[in-house]
Amino acid sequence: DPVLPADAASVTNEGFPPFMKSRSGRQSVLAAAKAAFPVTLPVMAGYLFLGMAFGILLRDKGYGTLWTAAMSLFIYAGSMQFVAAGLLAAAFSPVTALMVTLLVNARHLFYGLSMLEPFQGMGWRKPYLVFSLTDETYALFCGLPAPLMQQERTVFFLISLLNQCYWVAGSLAGNLMGEWLPFDAAGIDFAMTALF
Repeated sequence: DPVLPADAASVTNEGFPPFMKSRSGRQSVLAAAKAAFPVTLPVMAGYLFLGMAFGILLRDKGYGTLWTAAMSLFIYAGSMQFVAAGLLAAAFSPVTALMVTLLVNARHLFYGLSMLEPFQGMGWRKPYLVFSLTDETYALFCGLPAPLMQQERTVFFLISLLNQCYWVAGSLAGNLMGEWLPFDAAGIDFAMTALF
């Protein structure tokens, strides 16, 4: 495993990461990325496949790549995105949408509480880390080897970013495939939501 430089997690007084200011900072981020990438490979395999299923479903419901990209970038909630595809196609009921969202995502409340301490002092990264905390990302955070935990600020951020990139790439690929390949998506919304 790559050893991360000691300054990989340091943040300047202004709150900006050092890689924006120095070459050694950029090298630290590259070292952290090289360490974080192999950790995310199992998630990449799952997210590419599940993201494709989501993209195909959204295409089947009549939504193109712009909707797919927006939902994957701004919602990024796996099972809730599958449910949202059905909600978009049905008559809008704000109370139903709120209740379904709370029920589907309630699990985040429990494991999210255990991340309060690790997310302290994350600076500008914290809002994104909270937003991008998924079941799989949480599992990777909990299983990080000790050397990577010493640089948790940068590594946590990169793991979260890579995982979301995999989801976005998979969903866009699925949406494009759904445009060109005939596919019967009947039942996929239920099956994929149940999978989560």
